[in-house]
Amino acid sequence: MASSFCRQCLVKPFKAYPHAWNRQLIPPVLRYLSASPARSSRARLKTDYLGFNHARHHQHLAPSPPKPEPVTPQPPKPPVKQDLAGDAVHISQSEQRRRDWNIVRRLVQNIWPKDDWKTRGRVLFGFGLLVGGKLLNVQVPLIFKQVIDALNVDITAASTVWVVGGSLILGYGAARIGATLCGELLNATFASVGQAAVRKVARQTFEHLLNLDLKFHLSRQTGGLTRAIDRGTKGITFILQAIIFRIVPTALEISLVCGILTYKFGWDFAAITLVTMAAYTWFTVRTTSWRTRFRREANSADNKAATVAVDSLINYEAVKHFNNEKYEVAQYDKHLSAYEKASIKIATSLAYLNSGQNVIFSSALTMMMFLAAQGVIKGESCGTMTVGDLVMVNQLIFQLSLPLNFLGTIYREMRQSLLDMEVLFNLTTQNQPPKDKPDAKPLVHRGGSITFENVNFGYHPDRPIFRNLSFTIPAGKKVALVGPSGCGKSTVYRLLFRFYEPSSGRILVDGQDIRDVKISSLRSAIGVVPQDTPLFHSDVLHNIRYGRLDASDEEVIEAAKKAHVHEAIMRLPEKYKTKVGERGLMISGGEKQRLAVARVLLKDPPILFFDEATSALDAHTETELMRNINNLLHEKARTSIFIAHRLRTVVESDLIIVLKDGQVVEQGTHEELMRAGGLYYSMWQQQVSDISSDAAVAQPASQLSA
Repeated sequence: MASSFCRQCLVKPFKAYPHAWNRQLIPPVLRYLSASPARSSRARLKTDYLGFNHARHHQHLAPSPPKPEPVTPQPPKPPVKQDLAGDAVHISQSEQRRRDWNIVRRLVQNIWPKDDWKTRGRVLFGFGLLVGGKLLNVQVPLIFKQVIDALNVDITAASTVWVVGGSLILGYGAARIGATLCGELLNATFASVGQAAVRKVARQTFEHLLNLDLKFHLSRQTGGLTRAIDRGTKGITFILQAIIFRIVPTALEISLVCGILTYKFGWDFAAITLVTMAAYTWFTVRTTSWRTRFRREANSADNKAATVAVDSLINYEAVKHFNNEKYEVAQYDKHLSAYEKASIKIATSLAYLNSGQNVIFSSALTMMMFLAAQGVIKGESCGTMTVGDLVMVNQLIFQLSLPLNFLGTIYREMRQSLLDMEVLFNLTTQNQPPKDKPDAKPLVHRGGSITFENVNFGYHPDRPIFRNLSFTIPAGKKVALVGPSGCGKSTVYRLLFRFYEPSSGRILVDGQDIRDVKISSLRSAIGVVPQDTPLFHSDVLHNIRYGRLDASDEEVIEAAKKAHVHEAIMRLPEKYKTKVGERGLMISGGEKQRLAVARVLLKDPPILFFDEATSALDAHTETELMRNINNLLHEKARTSIFIAHRLRTVVESDLIIVLKDGQVVEQGTHEELMRAGGLYYSMWQQQVSDISSDAAVAQPASQLSA
């Protein structure tokens, strides 16, 4: 009876888990095509891993085959660094190792923060739970051996056998339950530590991106940038949950198993175990390094597909205007096709990897079971091993398969996680935004005069915009900046906002160099209505209130009335609660411009810029709006700068500054510039001629219709 029981213990595991050896790999591309390319696969890895971790306590007698590999792309070996577009930049292995260690150090600083003993206490408690769980996990095969040996005797004193065996079975159950509880308590304890670290890094990155100058954002594609942030934060989650707090206990478990085998059965068992681990690790590392070239191809195609999708959806109207839906779909499908081919290579090479891992593990298992069987046979005469020992060896080796497979998964994901985190952390270091000087003081408002002194600037070194540009805008006056397209009119307020820094020269506000004052106080003193009106995907109320977030509803409505947009808002379906759509696509261009005017009027800064702020308005609405704006500017003595192409909108300005080729070519009032007969006069005459021509063309048509 006892012998039959022992045979069942050895055979049943293979019957109970036949599905484990027939697990099918679903090609990653099928999962990819069922979701947006912008969707990250790291969340799926986290779910799979947590399920794997929970199940390990229920499969001590069954071998755990290498689980299908997550589809998250990885860098090749030699290591490569990828930029935000997904293109590879090769670097040396030593440089990559240095960067990896720098990333790990930065990560440790976030999970082991200075002067935060609460977080440190949680980390230490979690580490204790990990060690305790592994110690209990190793006890399970030892107790199971005792159970089998206790029952594998002639039952002459049945009550004694069952008392001993029953007690051991209770201990067996207690050890498994304890190991499971330690694992679950660890997840609960470490959840706050991991999420706090992710939140801190994500917040720092987002804050840094908002503070970067326009040059950075204009040179980056939104799809690639958001993908880099998404992958980086999820890479942190993976590192924290699967590497830092898993590798140490895995190494501890392997060391304990080797120690037990050496102590109880001799060095030959431990030698086979160590050789197996070395061969398994070597094969996994080498094969994964070869496979990562396919992962890089998939990563690049994935990024490009995401960028095409984002660009097409953002520029939805342009796609419709030019009837280019088929072209955009073809571009998107081209990158999906590249991703599909790379994913097929990933799937087939994964089959090779899994097969090799199973061959190595199965060979080691066969050798160790052979040695154990020999020991049992010899044990009948000299007492070296028992049937319980055979079962214990079997169970210990199967338990080692789990951490071995886990280490393989860790290596496959560790390289990509480190790469994603490197891209994320690099976002916080490259292209540092302008910073306040240590002795910077708040801007002192004395009326709002603006002075440019010999300012030189260019978006590109070989294409200067301003060449020793100098002019003064008097405080409390209405000033117009005019000139041919591309002369740098809009660049004036971008420099004043310190979105960019001039290569030389000074910019003064009320006699104070803007580099010597706090940026926050400088920007709070300036308001702008840009030519391309930026609106958030929210309601009308929020978009106006964005000018001053603490404004009341009444103040928002009053600003809307001053901007001549209140009546239009009241005609909307939900009035001030109406959603304007992404980038304001659900309202007209004129309504967008007036909302932007209302926003800056609500801010009520001492200096205001209007960059073609009325270009989308009809003549009547424009006249009424400009009358309101001029009255407000006069009442509050605000300094205002109007950037305009239509010169008739700036005729009443106190000063008109004419720019050309990065310099001031003339300035004065409208009458003075007309008498001078210079560039302004030529521009005025050209616009008058164009208006006359349009009227002449329109007149015959009206007569014909009459």
